[in-house]
Amino acid sequence: MNISHLFRLMIEKEASDMYLRTKAFPRARINGRVQVISDELISRSDMQALSTFLLASEQRRKKFQEKLDIDFIHEEPEIGRFRINIFIQRGTPAIVARHVHSNIKSFNELNLPVKFCKLFSEEAKGLFLVCGPAGNGKSTAIASMIEYINSIHEKHILTIEDPIEYMFQDQKSIINQRELGLDVLSYQDALRSITQQSPDIIYIGNIRDVETMKAAVTATELGAFVMTTFHTVNAVQTLIRIINFFPPHLHEEVRMQLSLILKGTISLRLLPRKDGSGRIPAFETMVVTPTVSRLIREGRIQEIQNFIDQGDLFGMQSFRKSLVQLVKDEVVDVDEARRFADSKDEFDLSIKGIKSSFD
Repeated sequence: MNISHLFRLMIEKEASDMYLRTKAFPRARINGRVQVISDELISRSDMQALSTFLLASEQRRKKFQEKLDIDFIHEEPEIGRFRINIFIQRGTPAIVARHVHSNIKSFNELNLPVKFCKLFSEEAKGLFLVCGPAGNGKSTAIASMIEYINSIHEKHILTIEDPIEYMFQDQKSIINQRELGLDVLSYQDALRSITQQSPDIIYIGNIRDVETMKAAVTATELGAFVMTTFHTVNAVQTLIRIINFFPPHLHEEVRMQLSLILKGTISLRLLPRKDGSGRIPAFETMVVTPTVSRLIREGRIQEIQNFIDQGDLFGMQSFRKSLVQLVKDEVVDVDEARRFADSKDEFDLSIKGIKSSFD
């Protein structure tokens, strides 16, 4: 079992992720679906050899032995960069590899809302969130925004990642990238000394706990523009998640802070294209208008969805409208779009409206 061969298979099949496990066939996620990519069954000795090769450095071996789980970037010469996660299942290692593209695509190439992304790339301070399930293009969208800022503004951009995925080259901006475990011990440690590093833009790879959330809020209050990701499905769930990081007696204070610093959110879900040529994002966009800010402050979070649904004038768009448009444009199959809808009943009503307009 040759890891280089498996990585090449991933690239050839344009797979986003690959899954390797003892007594299983190698599988990969192609256009959103997990498929067998080799008929060679992985033996226990194969799995041991693959994990030993990937854990070649003493630092990685030590961390894996301590945590039984490790996340890092592996560069395979002449093939590409891969984000590797190795964990233990049923007493043996298992590997998930994600292909990290070396070229950073533009908003247009990624089919993201160009005006919306440019709007928030121009922000000087505050908090911007990119949300969505794992593997749905959050870090790719952030990388596109950073590259856009890099191309038009003279700024200091600081990223704190676990691990570093996209490698940036200085253009008009200077970009420093810090990796957890290699350059800094934790997000909190990195953000504790942020004022001495004088960043204009801060990208935090992922906020997983209350301490990192507090540090991110502090960074925005000190005048930086902070971008980060959340593994949540939409804006409303994201706001609820952030508030619930904190104990109940602090919720009112947190809502007040969010109402002042949050600028907007974009939530992504990648859907397979109808013609089988890859995946395309459906997206929900939320702009924190004075009305949305007031609803956050007053704790009326669930009501925000109504303003997203009706907020076209401000650049807002609901998932439902995005899904319906993809169907209308014949880019995504209606059954696939329905599968990704938050409310299948509302989606069905919207689709009936499209069909009736053609009658």
